[in-house]
Amino acid sequence: MPRKALYDLNDVLNEAIDVFLEHGYHGAIMDEIIARTDFNRRGFYIEFGSKQRFLYKVLEHYQNNQLANVMVPLEHNRGLDSITEFFDAYVEHVKGRGCLLINCITELGHDDATIRDIGRHYLDRLQIDFIGCLEKAQQSGQIHAHVNIESAALQLTSYVQGFAVNAILAAETDEMHIATRSLLAPLSSR
Repeated sequence: MPRKALYDLNDVLNEAIDVFLEHGYHGAIMDEIIARTDFNRRGFYIEFGSKQRFLYKVLEHYQNNQLANVMVPLEHNRGLDSITEFFDAYVEHVKGRGCLLINCITELGHDDATIRDIGRHYLDRLQIDFIGCLEKAQQSGQIHAHVNIESAALQLTSYVQGFAVNAILAAETDEMHIATRSLLAPLSSR
């Protein structure tokens, strides 16, 4: 009869998110990952095979359990209000740490096709959600009729990436909230 695992995979993945946020992929050493996740080295390699495959699993968990919560306002699609709520939640999410996915894209995306694909899928989804919210905002008169929805959505998506990087450097989130309001103000017809 197979033995039951002595670890909770969700706890392991949550702890690993912190390790990768603190050190990046290349800076996260296996000894610290194993020590902080309560894995033993043998169990780790049986479960994941490699540090790289472990990162992919951590990213999947991060997207499903953390980024998905931040995306909820966009999925409610209440126009400009949803976009504002998303940015408020995102700024709080990345405060002082950045975004694990954007960090990985920045660090590994050039050489790792899987990271590139994960990142591209996330950014495409984000842009599509922005398009939906902007269309709703335009239909309800929240934004000017002349706004190019696709261009505005691309700009918002680019800001998300920049905010993730800036959050690592910024001591306070006030400047990112101000930047969000400045970004959205020209779109608004209010």
